[in-house]
Amino acid sequence: MERNERLEALEFALTNEKKEKEFYQENADRTNDPLGKAMFASIAEEETEHYNRLLELHGKLEERKKWPEEFSAELTSSKVKEILDQAAASVKAELKGNEKDIEAVRIALEFEEKGEKFYADMAVKADNDAERHFFTLLSSMEREHRLSLLDTLEYFEDPKGWLERKGGQILDGA
Repeated sequence: MERNERLEALEFALTNEKKEKEFYQENADRTNDPLGKAMFASIAEEETEHYNRLLELHGKLEERKKWPEEFSAELTSSKVKEILDQAAASVKAELKGNEKDIEAVRIALEFEEKGEKFYADMAVKADNDAERHFFTLLSSMEREHRLSLLDTLEYFEDPKGWLERKGGQILDGA
């Protein structure tokens, strides 16, 4: 991949990560649902980390004109699945996500899917293993977000069914 193509792709990714972080933070602030609040806030924090790592990488690429060999591809593991698992023990089955929560998750699913594909495509175009590993890692994080969002959508649409599936509550049909 050419240096200019890589920089343009990183600039695109930076713009998307910033927009996504803002979107998640706005929804964390907006929702009254405890699981939704925790999930949106956690992904906002993770998108901030992605943005900061991409910004650091962009600066090094501009400076060195090639992939920085010492650049660490490590990212903090996503906490979203853990949040959903913990919530299963504490949420109430009668809570149901409001339409804004459901719509926010559907919008988020779209851009996480696009991010997953974008980073996977960047990994395929990578010139070296370190670069490939970094973009593969970002793609897998976006995939994890997408899967967690699907789980959250199920929770918002059918909390009783979600709790039964998670084993968080035994429901007697009441």
